[in-house]
Amino acid sequence: MLIEEPRRCSWCTGDALYQRYHDEEWGVPIFDSIALFERLVLESMQAGLAWITVLKKREHMKAQFYGFDPFKLARCSEPHVQAWLQDSGLIRHRGKLEALVRNAQLTIAEEDFSDLLWQFAPEVSLRNRRVAQPASQTAESQAMARLLKNRGFGFVGPTTCYAFMQSVGMVNDHAEDCWRYEVCSNHHDRADIDR
Repeated sequence: MLIEEPRRCSWCTGDALYQRYHDEEWGVPIFDSIALFERLVLESMQAGLAWITVLKKREHMKAQFYGFDPFKLARCSEPHVQAWLQDSGLIRHRGKLEALVRNAQLTIAEEDFSDLLWQFAPEVSLRNRRVAQPASQTAESQAMARLLKNRGFGFVGPTTCYAFMQSVGMVNDHAEDCWRYEVCSNHHDRADIDR
C-alpha cells in the first residue's frame, strides 16, 4: 500500500533538504535571540542566490561560524574573513562575511534582539492571512529593514527581511492546503512556544 505524501507548499517539492526545512522549521515562531540571529545570517547569505544553495551550505556554515553564536562571531576580524573567503563550503562573498561580523556585534549590543525584531510582526489576526501569491516585501519588512540599516546592519533589505519574517513565523505564508498551514497558524505568541 502506498503512503500518500502530505501536501506541501509548491516551492519545496522535489528536494529532501527543502522538504525537511519546510516541514520542520519554516514558519515556526522563534523567539530565542541566537536562533533569530542564525536565521538572519542565513537569509542575508541568500541575497542573490537560490535558497537551496544556502541550505546545502548551512551545516558547514554552522561549523565555521561557531554555531552562529553572535558573541563568538563578534570577536572575529580580517584574518577570519580571509580564511572564510578561501573556504569553498561557505558563501564566499566579502561583503556578506564582513556584514556577518558587524551584524553579530550589533546583535549582542541590543538589550533584547528578539524584541527588536518581533516588534515588526503583524498583529496576530493578520499573520495567517493567506494571499494567492505572497509578497516579496511588506510595510512591516520595509520598516524592519529601515531600522536595522539605520543601526548599521548589512544585507538586510526589505525582501531579505520579509523572507526572514516568513522563516521565523512572524507571518504564516504556508499555502492553505499545505499540511503545515494549520500547525503554524496555531502558534501566536511567546506563550505558545517553548523557548
